[in-house]
Amino acid sequence: MVVEAFRPSSQRKRAAILEAAEAVFLRDGFVGASVDEVSTVSGVSKQTIYNYFGSKERLFVAVVSAMTTAAGDAVHPDEHELPGPDELAGYLEEYLLRQATVVLQPRILRLRRLVIGEVERFPDLARTLWENGPARAIGALAVLVSRLNDAGLVRAPDARVAAAFLNWLVMSGPLNEAMLLGDGALPDDEALRRHTREAVRIFLAAYAPA
Repeated sequence: MVVEAFRPSSQRKRAAILEAAEAVFLRDGFVGASVDEVSTVSGVSKQTIYNYFGSKERLFVAVVSAMTTAAGDAVHPDEHELPGPDELAGYLEEYLLRQATVVLQPRILRLRRLVIGEVERFPDLARTLWENGPARAIGALAVLVSRLNDAGLVRAPDARVAAAFLNWLVMSGPLNEAMLLGDGALPDDEALRRHTREAVRIFLAAYAPA
């Protein structure tokens, strides 16, 4: 099976299973979801699903990992040329706006709520979401802040601490409101941009070079 996983047909089956499992888990929750339903939606036999993932629990972990990894991939670009001093605020605004827009997708919010609801039973799920989500975002942002510090654009000797402050300046308000109040509390595009711009302004005021 390890060898078969590299075949194009096997990759397509695995992708179909994960896509179907995402839909079923987000709709029915972990307890309500069934491998039978995933099989029906994906068009892949129940036995094949077990061959690939072993259990419903491991399938759930794979869905969480795939969704959070894909979300992170959409946010964090490869390293490229740093902006000049006059472009720094706009550069950070666009970077963080892209991050906030991805994280605040309704399907990602449903995943977060689902994982939080199952954290006592499956603590590894929460760790998977944390490592592929906030921890990865802060880590990538810390690399950027370190480069900005080295270039003299900000004064942030502890880049990871500075990155965490910036991350949560942008994310904490909108994310907590949406998590607790539902998707109806999501800010519209213009409101999210204003919020992000203000967060960047506060960050740059706090970490301005001497």
